[in-house]
Amino acid sequence: MTSMPDTTPDQHRTAARVHQLAQRVDAIAPFHVMEVVKAAGALARAGADVISMSVGEPDFTAPERVAQAAIEAIRAGVTQYTDALGLPALREAIAAHYASAFGIAVDPRRIVVTAGASAGLLLACAALVGDGDEVLMPDPCYPCNRHFVTAFGGAPVLVPAGAEQRYQLTADDIARRWGTRTRGVIVASPSNPTGTAMSADQMQQMLAAVRARGGFAVVDEIYQGLSYDHAPQSALQFDPDAITVNSFSKYFNMTGWRLGWLVVPEALVPAFEKLAQNLFICPSAIAQHAALACFHPESIAIYESRRREFKRRRDYLVPQLRALGFDVPVMPDGAFYVYADIGGVAHEQHADSAAFCMEVLRQSAVAIVPGADFGFAAPLRHVRFSYATALPRIEQAVERLRTLFAR
Repeated sequence: MTSMPDTTPDQHRTAARVHQLAQRVDAIAPFHVMEVVKAAGALARAGADVISMSVGEPDFTAPERVAQAAIEAIRAGVTQYTDALGLPALREAIAAHYASAFGIAVDPRRIVVTAGASAGLLLACAALVGDGDEVLMPDPCYPCNRHFVTAFGGAPVLVPAGAEQRYQLTADDIARRWGTRTRGVIVASPSNPTGTAMSADQMQQMLAAVRARGGFAVVDEIYQGLSYDHAPQSALQFDPDAITVNSFSKYFNMTGWRLGWLVVPEALVPAFEKLAQNLFICPSAIAQHAALACFHPESIAIYESRRREFKRRRDYLVPQLRALGFDVPVMPDGAFYVYADIGGVAHEQHADSAAFCMEVLRQSAVAIVPGADFGFAAPLRHVRFSYATALPRIEQAVERLRTLFAR
């Protein structure tokens, strides 16, 4: 009989192989916001009444008609794989929504339904970004945008964009920063973390500058429906070859359902379909059948009522923050974020926005997000407030901050 090695379970664990990770993992930064979320969770478990103004998730959920459509789909057994591009009926409904809400004619064949806007951005980067390709984006911006580019071997180039240009890329930025390796831009309008949208002129001129250089423009429009001071607009109004990303998460309040869509030039649809088939198979069938109910007039009326409520929260919060000493140099006109400079309220020992956020959490049980996640243009001076929480709680948070700063 062959004898067995004299080893213990601990020795087996010690001898376990350590896998070498791909270099792209090191190039992707962790979310600093999670440190605040973890600390807020620990504080809440200890019994504190924490007011969260950190997470970019609507406090509203899917309307009853949408939820019922999901239940009916399950009961009817229509839960199998769908086309990789999405249910034809849903693609047609999305196209009809562009016509009714924005006056834009979009061929349903150009619509690619995705497993959330994140999957849409991944598909766009997989299709358009090659090794070493540079992609311009504004600083500050949503951090995953640059990480998606990195994941496909590209090089994100963050261009500082201040309040004087609404924290958005301009045609002048394109002219100054476009180089031999630049392939395109990724922008968001309205934006996370700033809540600002491009003006029509700014959008048109920026897209024209990219087009003149033969580049691609990916425009994240997931907050498109949450516009407060003007009618919502789409990049497709100015450039039919722009690639737009949208979602059922924000305006349509379906965050955990993981459903979004792209509008792409017709010539690119086969490439996006091939990638979608291989990377995702298809979006959730149940979520797609539910989303059909989003466009019913009854649902749209609910969404519009909620949009007005978000505006009411913004109209309360921004003046209050300014009165407390935060610098909010430009009124956010969309989404549900306020990007604020802490220079007028932070003590010297808490001038770093991460330290400031942790101190605010410990002292007042209000959770806000430091600017470090959103880029490299003065992140230590900035924090992001999310007003995706009920107005009475926002009012309570303001009073807590007022008390804290009065000490």
